Amino acid sequence: MARIVGGLATSHVPAVGAAIDLGKTQEDHWKPLFDGYVPAQEWLARVDPDVIVLVFNDHATAFSLEIIPTFGIGVAESFPPADEGWGPRPVPVVEGQSELAWHLSESLILDEFDMTMINEMPVDHGLTVPLSLTCGKDSTCAAPERWPHKVVPVAVNVVQYPPPTGKRCFDLGRAIRKAVASYHEDLKVVVYGTGGMSHQLHGERAGLINREWDTAFLDDLSRDPGRLQSIPFIEYVRETGAESIELVMWLIMRGALGDGVREIYRHYHIPASNTASGLIVLEPES
Repeated sequence: MARIVGGLATSHVPAVGAAIDLGKTQEDHWKPLFDGYVPAQEWLARVDPDVIVLVFNDHATAFSLEIIPTFGIGVAESFPPADEGWGPRPVPVVEGQSELAWHLSESLILDEFDMTMINEMPVDHGLTVPLSLTCGKDSTCAAPERWPHKVVPVAVNVVQYPPPTGKRCFDLGRAIRKAVASYHEDLKVVVYGTGGMSHQLHGERAGLINREWDTAFLDDLSRDPGRLQSIPFIEYVRETGAESIELVMWLIMRGALGDGVREIYRHYHIPASNTASGLIVLEPES
């Protein structure tokens, strides 16, 4: 059977992708951030998963505000980099794992999660930046000729109110764990949660960063995930900015790892663009 061997959560700041693509990763402003991702790259290479289930949000690229699925799953064989207004990123096409994706779709829907099945989807920085940071070459994060792992994208609405609750996201992660365990092929799977951490991109509070709140969130991914499930929307907005609601996607990753986890590595850096950038690597205890 397939099994989940680890989880990774990371911010997906679009300016990070631009810094990689323009060769700026070793400049003074960016180097501390990118140096912090090298241990995660080494961990991922050591674990060497067959598939990454990558939880992300689309930024009005594949989905306009006309149609916004709460939860969607990419079942295609491949996903091209999206043109977000200045051309697609110069990164490889993302290879899907269609058979596993369809299995997950069936299992999750029968588990009463209403998944939207997506047969065609360009993927924006929400998905490609995490891949660059963790699958790219050392602290330059230079793009490989092809991504080393197949990907099942799971898209979550955190753009249009109301997004799914933290508990619903955690429960979806648990259902993903169950679905992976019932898959017939012996595959190693790593689950990514992406987005966050504290940031607000507009208004009088643009640039808001709350290190203390972010640190407590990182701590409780292993220590007290129950508290994180109960955080109301208004707390995210009040304490860490309107866009920090993306952190509910980290709870899908955490739910997929089971009850007990070991923290392998973390990295926190400010500022990345005008946001806080976080990274954590976890492994299930059993």
